[in-house]
Amino acid sequence: MTTAFFSHDDCALHDMGPEHPECPERLSRIISYIEDSGLHHQLDWIRPEEATRDQLLTVHPEKYLHQLDLMQPTRGRVFTDPDTALMADTLRAARLAAGANIQAVDMVLSSQVTNAFVCARPPGHHAERSKSMGFCFYNNIALAAMRALNFHRLERVAIVDFDVHQGNGTVDIVQGDERILMCSSFQHPFYPHSHVYRLPENIVNIPIPAGCGGEDYRKRVTEGWVQRLNDFRPQLILISAGFDGHRLDPMAEMNLETEDYRWITSLLADIAKEHANDRIVSTLEGGYHLRALAESVAAHLDVLVSAG
Repeated sequence: MTTAFFSHDDCALHDMGPEHPECPERLSRIISYIEDSGLHHQLDWIRPEEATRDQLLTVHPEKYLHQLDLMQPTRGRVFTDPDTALMADTLRAARLAAGANIQAVDMVLSSQVTNAFVCARPPGHHAERSKSMGFCFYNNIALAAMRALNFHRLERVAIVDFDVHQGNGTVDIVQGDERILMCSSFQHPFYPHSHVYRLPENIVNIPIPAGCGGEDYRKRVTEGWVQRLNDFRPQLILISAGFDGHRLDPMAEMNLETEDYRWITSLLADIAKEHANDRIVSTLEGGYHLRALAESVAAHLDVLVSAG
């Protein structure tokens, strides 16, 4: 069995402008790094197809999808919030990222591959059911979860989000759904300043103070997540993999190292081995220091390949 690596050149067509941190180079730097390291030989490379309208409707209402369609310009940029812009090719890129997550679930749950990593953009975990924000338009990881639950008929899916920013969109969509356990760690107080406290039982938040280093982070995650995940016994683990907690990342104030991402991936791989037949689908969220991002993704992939 192998690790599938989903990516598509057209995800680079979405470009929110000079100096924007969520840039096309994020993908090209990751791909160059894993090619230079030789890791690409151990991956099953897949070019995804776009998510269909019906698939998007499992998470987002038609009114919201139609609104995005109307806002997408034929040239120039239209901002949906101060940080998030649509251009002519944005929604194609977003549908490819969403479709990659759905296709990854299909391949993992049909035993074509052991696990998968989606190296696509735009990211998704800030996209709420009816609101785009934080560089996100469609909620990729929620779409993956609904595919696993509604199409493949799984009973229990875990979502683990270790991006430095809280995945407010995912919480907005999955809160209260007892089929899903969402475990999230994030710098706090910090953007998006929502969905932190007084949440349903299926949301396990670990707010992390600015300046937190690897030793403290590992302790908080172990104490906050492991027992809950083992008690839940997920049949599939979905990862919102944000690497912007790295000490070099300009978008946050945490002090994680590349090896901390290897550690957390190993932790989740062990839980997947115990309960989910090794089945993991991971999707790229944040990470904006290009070298740190590429190195951290490579460490993440190295663990997935070993598990596969």
